[in-house]
Amino acid sequence: MAAHDAVVVGSGPNGLAAAVVLAEREHRVLVLEAAGTIGGGTRTAELTLPGFRHDVCSGFHPLGAASPLFDRLPLERLGLRWIVPEVQLAHPFDDGGAAALWRSLDRTCEGLGDDSDLWRRAVGRIATGWDDFAARALKPLARRPWPAPGSFRAALPAAVFARRFRTPAGRALFAGLAAHAMVPLETPGTAGIGLVLGALAHVGGWPIAEGGSDAISQALAGHLEALGGSVRTGHPVRTPADIPGAKAVLFDTHPRTLVAVYGRKALGRTAHRRIRRYRGGAASYKIDYALDGPIPWTARECRRAGTVHVGGTYGEIAGAERSVAEGAVPDRPFVLVGQQSLFDPARAPDGQHTAWVYTHVPSGSTEPVRERVERRIERFAPGFRDLVLAARVTAPLDFESYNPNYPAGDTATGAHSLRRMLGRPGPFRNPYRTGIPGVFLCSAATPPGPGVHGMCGANAALAAIRDRLEGGRRP
Repeated sequence: MAAHDAVVVGSGPNGLAAAVVLAEREHRVLVLEAAGTIGGGTRTAELTLPGFRHDVCSGFHPLGAASPLFDRLPLERLGLRWIVPEVQLAHPFDDGGAAALWRSLDRTCEGLGDDSDLWRRAVGRIATGWDDFAARALKPLARRPWPAPGSFRAALPAAVFARRFRTPAGRALFAGLAAHAMVPLETPGTAGIGLVLGALAHVGGWPIAEGGSDAISQALAGHLEALGGSVRTGHPVRTPADIPGAKAVLFDTHPRTLVAVYGRKALGRTAHRRIRRYRGGAASYKIDYALDGPIPWTARECRRAGTVHVGGTYGEIAGAERSVAEGAVPDRPFVLVGQQSLFDPARAPDGQHTAWVYTHVPSGSTEPVRERVERRIERFAPGFRDLVLAARVTAPLDFESYNPNYPAGDTATGAHSLRRMLGRPGPFRNPYRTGIPGVFLCSAATPPGPGVHGMCGANAALAAIRDRLEGGRRP
C-alpha cells in the first residue's frame, strides 16, 4: 500500500488548500516543495535592509478575506490575522484630490458624486450578495449554478463598461481596478475584474496579513499538519520518479511543468495541444523600498490607504496596458503601491516604512523601469525619492528565477481571457484533469484563476476525490 493517498506538488496557497481539503476527508496527503520554504506567492522576507519585511509577491488579499474556503478554516487560531485599512484604495489626481474606495459602500458612493448610483447598482449588488456570487463564480463553469448575478456585465470589456461612468474620476478608478487583469482594457471579461475587486472592498476589504503574507501559508500548513498531512521542502519534482506512489497527484504549478515532468506522450495529443496553446500573460516588475518615513502623498486619502493606484486618467491607464500588450514598456506605466507598514508596525523599524511597488511590462522584458516608476510616484507624492533608504528591484526574469511557475515574469500564471475563465487549460467539464489518469492541475491556471483564495486547489481536490479517491462518491 502506498504511504500516501495523494501527493501535491507545490506549496502555494492553492497547493496547500488542495491538501487541506483532501486531508479533511481523511486522505493521507504529502506536499512537495522544491524551495527551502513553503508559500509560493505568499512569502515574506527582508529584501532591502534588516528589519524591513517585504511581501515577495502578493501583498493585499481581497479574495483571501472573502474566500469561502479560508472563511471556514481555523486560520486565525493558527496565526493568520487580517488587518483591514480604513481606505482600501486611493487613486490620486493632478488637482491634489483622489478617488477613494472605502470599506463602507455608502461612504464610497458619497465620494463618487454622479457615479454613486452606478457604483451601488453594479458593484454594490455583487458585494451585498457576495456569498451567492462566490458560490457561483468561484467554481468551474460546468458546475456553476448559472448565471451568476451581474454575469453579463462581467463579460464586457472594461473599456465598454467604463463608458457608463459620468465623471473622469469614476472612470479612472474603475480602470485601475480592471487593469489588475494585466491585459488591455478592451479585452472581454476585464469589466468583471474591476467589478469584483471593487465589490470585495465592501465585503472583507483589501486586507494585509499581520506580519507578512507568509502568515497565510504558515496557517494553511499548520492546519494541514493538524489534520495529519505533511509537507516536505527542498524536494524538486523533475520526473515521475521524484513523486512517491499515490492514487492522485495534484500540481500547483504552471501547466508547462506537466510536459517537463511527464513528457508529451504521457499527456496525449489533445492535452499537450491545450497546454501548448495556453497563453502566457504580461510580466510583473516590482520594486521594494525601505523608507525613512511614510510616502508624502499630496492627497490625504492616499495617506490613509492600504493600496494606491498611480495611474492618472482613464486614458493613461488604458494606454499603458495597451502598450504592454504590444510589447513596449509604457513611458507612463500604471503603478500599484502597497503601504503595509502604515497599518502593521512589524513590517519596519519604528518611524520607518516599507513600500511594495509594482507595474506591468511585456513578458520577459529586460528594460529598466525604476526611473519611470519613481517619476510616476513623485508626480503625486513630491519628495518620495528623498525618503528612500534602500531598494530592491525584481525584474521579470528575476521572478522566473525565484519561482519557475512565473515564466518570463508571468506572476498571474497565464493571460486573462474569456477562454481562460471558461475553464482552460483542461477540458471544459473538468478543467483540473491533465490527460494523465490520476494527475490533476490545481494552480492559478485553473478556474477561478489568480488570487490568494485557495479555490483552485479546493476545486481540484474535489475533482480528484470524485475521479480517483472515493470511487465516484459525491464530495
